[in-house]
Amino acid sequence: MRVNRIFVALLGINFLFLVAQIQGLSISFFEASIVYGDPSLLKSYSTFFLHLFGFNDYALRLPMIVLHLLSTILLYGISGYYVSRPTDKLWIIVIYLLLPGVTSAALLVNIAGLKIVAVFAFVYTYLRFERWSFTILPLFMALDSTAIFLYFTVAAYSVAHKKYLEGGISFALFSGALLLFGIDVGGIPKGHFLDALGIYSAIFSPVVFIYMFFVLYRRYILNKRDLIWMIASSMFIISLLLSFRQKVTIQDFAPYLMVALPLAAQTFFHTYRVRLPQFRRPYRILFYSAFSILILNGLAIFFNHWLYLLIKEPKNHFSYPMHVVKELANELHREKITCLKTNEKMQERLQFYGISQCEATIFSETPIPNAKKVTISYIDIPIYTAYVTKVNK
Repeated sequence: MRVNRIFVALLGINFLFLVAQIQGLSISFFEASIVYGDPSLLKSYSTFFLHLFGFNDYALRLPMIVLHLLSTILLYGISGYYVSRPTDKLWIIVIYLLLPGVTSAALLVNIAGLKIVAVFAFVYTYLRFERWSFTILPLFMALDSTAIFLYFTVAAYSVAHKKYLEGGISFALFSGALLLFGIDVGGIPKGHFLDALGIYSAIFSPVVFIYMFFVLYRRYILNKRDLIWMIASSMFIISLLLSFRQKVTIQDFAPYLMVALPLAAQTFFHTYRVRLPQFRRPYRILFYSAFSILILNGLAIFFNHWLYLLIKEPKNHFSYPMHVVKELANELHREKITCLKTNEKMQERLQFYGISQCEATIFSETPIPNAKKVTISYIDIPIYTAYVTKVNK
């Protein structure tokens, strides 16, 4: 019971941390293209709350935070099948909550948030009810084309373990997904492999990513290949193989690797505890290194506006695509400007904050003669300048 109370407290602290970030974020072009773009499951989920609570940042991001909390609860349940001590589950949750990719998925409107919940729900249901978990599998077809590889992986695992009903269901879903999406393996070698590894390192943090790769390899050598290992390792290898010939959206594959966290924790705690205290020092160094980097990442996200003090070019800031527009829209509203003409990316973002498109006002990031200059600053540091002028007819 005490561990459960600590878990609830962690969820509460993480929720407050994420909500505190909303005020400092603006809608990005990628998010705007989802809100105003083609129909999808993610668009339906997001716009439902926007139409219910109005077009504002809290209605945009709180639904993703809710998905994040649900995925954390599912991971807590999954962890119980892999670690023996209740406190070990808490450490898994702490590491998970501190992962940079998890924080991004919790705050940004992105398919990763939905996919993490779907993967965790499938794995948890499989561990607890097994066959009932296959009722969740069709959901992945509504997410994106990576469902093809997931269905093939589950089908192969089921057949290898003589679970022919589950294998048949998975293969039928694989065939359906293949007809729906197809597989693009074209292109020529372009060297995206190292880029893919770099993105994985950014999502998990370098130390955690390297250790998870080691765990997947070690469990292969020791023949400890359960369904979680099969999903995580297969999706990881497939993404790297594809990256040899084309640019792969690693964020589409990373959620499948998230589910390997309990495996990594199980391996770490076991190898740490079977050793005498005098031989545990390397593992403590590994843990403290990983934890320190994760804490620094968390602080960088929480105090991200202050990083402009250290960056000469504001556009190089990792959060710049989610900055500026909300403050810019407020400035325009103060000038009684409710519509203007600008480039497509900025137009869609401003639309979310009530600035529509029209020909009466021109907005440009390059100087215009006799135009009004608008400057957006964070902590008294100018990070964006634009020019607005009315068209004389």
